[in-house]
Amino acid sequence: MAQTAWSVLPPVITIVLALWTKEVYMSLIIGIFSGAMLFTGGSILGSILTMFAVMEEKVGGNVNILVFLVILGILVAAITRSGATRAYGEWAARTIRGKRSALLVTALLGIVIFIDDYFNCLTVGTVMRPVTDKFRIARTKLAYIIDATAAPVCIIAPVSSWAAAVGSSLPEGSEIDGLSLFLQTIPFNLYAWLTMLFMVFLIWTGRDYAAMRKSIRESNEHFVIPKEYQDTTDIRKEEDGKGKIIDLLLPLLVLIAACVYGMLYTGGIHEGKGIAEAFANCNSAKSLVMGSFIAFVFTGFLYLPRRVISFNAFCDSFGWGFKAMTPAIFILCLAWTLSGICSDKYLNLGGFVGGLVSAHASLILFLPPIFFLVAIGLAFATGTSWGTFGILIPIAVAVVGADPNMLVLCVAAVLSGAVGGDHASPISDTTILASAGAQCHHIDHVNTQLPYVLTVSSCCIIGYVVDGITASGWAGLAVSLLCLGAVMGVIRMRVSSLD
Repeated sequence: MAQTAWSVLPPVITIVLALWTKEVYMSLIIGIFSGAMLFTGGSILGSILTMFAVMEEKVGGNVNILVFLVILGILVAAITRSGATRAYGEWAARTIRGKRSALLVTALLGIVIFIDDYFNCLTVGTVMRPVTDKFRIARTKLAYIIDATAAPVCIIAPVSSWAAAVGSSLPEGSEIDGLSLFLQTIPFNLYAWLTMLFMVFLIWTGRDYAAMRKSIRESNEHFVIPKEYQDTTDIRKEEDGKGKIIDLLLPLLVLIAACVYGMLYTGGIHEGKGIAEAFANCNSAKSLVMGSFIAFVFTGFLYLPRRVISFNAFCDSFGWGFKAMTPAIFILCLAWTLSGICSDKYLNLGGFVGGLVSAHASLILFLPPIFFLVAIGLAFATGTSWGTFGILIPIAVAVVGADPNMLVLCVAAVLSGAVGGDHASPISDTTILASAGAQCHHIDHVNTQLPYVLTVSSCCIIGYVVDGITASGWAGLAVSLLCLGAVMGVIRMRVSSLD
């Protein structure tokens, strides 16, 4: 069943079940087990062993991300217990006058934090959720803003963990410089640019539509915290500290600085490498763990000597923080396992997709839209942008050959489609963390974001068709912007504002 059309079945089962039942945990488990059954030829006991072998491998390989999530949860809990979040919320409520301003500030913060999408999702959600709650902004809308400024910002930022991932996806022995290629794709990453432009349009006009419109109306009438996060909000009742806004800002600033330094450190900045080279060679997972632990220790020294929070309350935040991150950790572990069962060691979904692309390589004029659509489908099915890079970028290099201009356009289409598929997929780690950052029901976030992803992706397809025909990325960018402008004009005429 490996590297055949059957390898598509496990992610398809998972996604269909998740959207139908609204139960993402069971859907993932069923999808993983079905993949294991395909791999073992129907052996039930063998499938059980295979499922947990893949889980052991994937969770073990991503343990640094899990530790980062736990430490960040503890840090958030400690800040909340100190009363600093309450102080910040009271100040923001006085300073930020309405929903539009709150959402614009959220988007701006998401753009500023461009180092890593995991860090972006959880930090923006932590800082802005108390403010958006005060204005009864739907958690689904907050999740969309977080998601629209996480991966799309990281994929066009030269200094980010994503830039390093793209550079490392080039085949060994390639004469192309990974960072140079990445920099050339930035202007032509249509999905990233159009998503952020569309997000600003929706914030400014308030003309949300489809499932998001229904969610916002319900939130305006009766604002309710999702059931799975209601217990974690009990920590607010324990806000017995004397924290001020500075007690929120300093830990976050140290967290950002420490994570950036961690990337430079793991990339070899102390071994004589330049800043760009260090970022390109960094281990982002280890960097995030290092940065979060430094911020955690700093927060303890900031709070305890000043008696902002008692020692017992600080220690209580360990349990609160772990509890708050449990839903995200569980979904991530299952999503990674599904990705593992579809990897080249098992069902080899990527090999099947790569074979289809290579078989149609003669249609060079249509390579950019083909790569875009394949990247969307692959990222949607596997839930991983980085895995999509690793599969399709070497294929693009092999297919395009010595044409540097077409290579840039095809790689840009791969990156663009990977982020689009990542946004649409209910098993994507970034989508999961955006839901966790906003503390909204995961499937609600997927359902409300999907129409926006389809809208932007349709404009991108037209742009990449123009790219292939004209061999000019600038022409495709201009056409896609015109298409999006026309769509926004139609929305403005036919959809009323909810503000």
